[in-house]
Amino acid sequence: MLIDKFHEDAIEVDVDAVSDGETTLVGGVMEHIEEAGVHSGDSACALPPYSLPAGVIEEIKQATYSLARALQVRGLMNIQFAVKKEDAGDGSGGTHTVYVLEVNPRASRTSPFVSKATGLSLARMAAKIAAGVSLRDQGITQEVWPTHTSVKESVFPFQRFAGVDIILGPEMRSTGEAMGSDERFEAAFAKSQMAAGIDFPREGKVFISMCGRHKQAMIAPARRLQELGFKVLATAGTARVFEEAGLEVEVVRKVQEGRPNLLDHMANADVQFIFNTPSGKGSRTDEGRIRAAAVSYGVPCVTTLPGCFVMVRAIEYVLKHPQPEVRSIQEWTAAGRK
Repeated sequence: MLIDKFHEDAIEVDVDAVSDGETTLVGGVMEHIEEAGVHSGDSACALPPYSLPAGVIEEIKQATYSLARALQVRGLMNIQFAVKKEDAGDGSGGTHTVYVLEVNPRASRTSPFVSKATGLSLARMAAKIAAGVSLRDQGITQEVWPTHTSVKESVFPFQRFAGVDIILGPEMRSTGEAMGSDERFEAAFAKSQMAAGIDFPREGKVFISMCGRHKQAMIAPARRLQELGFKVLATAGTARVFEEAGLEVEVVRKVQEGRPNLLDHMANADVQFIFNTPSGKGSRTDEGRIRAAAVSYGVPCVTTLPGCFVMVRAIEYVLKHPQPEVRSIQEWTAAGRK
């Protein structure tokens, strides 16, 4: 009998480390943007973490040292954690529980990203360890914690597959990666999106349709979008929650409710962005048809709640900084470490 427990709304964390059997150095702690459950290869991630408390990061690092020692790792290793916030119900803010999802004593797809973000070549360090050169003999005894933020974003081939539902899940669907760096998290995230081909809207209409448990959480981001000058469109259920919170919303029909519906709005280039967390999956569902049409019409679409939150922050940054600062990777890594 197999019994699984899924932690909803947990944060996934990737750690890349290198060990010579005696000394273990954490190369990078990466906080995923999308919640745990989305394949790590499809999730955007930030280095260093953008929301995790310092105590949680330290617990993750200590777990990494312990696992490397117990597994007698010599070379690269990758660990995936899940961090679940437990609400204590007393107004204290709750506690965080750290879970180990998997440990891989090998290089991972994030190793090149970590090396670029920190300026330390993890692969070179591991290769020298395999040749018998310890980290101390390599002159590497201190971990690097960048003072700037780097964000890795996945690139997807959805435009090549007409009608496909773009919802993210445990199966990896990305075919490439892009990276953005800046002193501020939202700026680095915005750059990573631009590099991945996302065209940020400067004005117009955004369509919001959230599953039941996400409607309340999206009120504040929707209000911020209105403050930035965007007009909010929503299906009846989401619109009702927004209107009760005092937001002005234009109600849009679902596809099965007749026309004009959201597909007509997209065909008329009347929607500039879509925020949609799914209550159903598949290209034949109402939501699936909307997400597939978004790809066809080139309308950016975010399908996870954490992604919606940070995307609104990125849109605000782009509006305030139409010409983001550009530096080479070498300049960012040399600018500051701690």
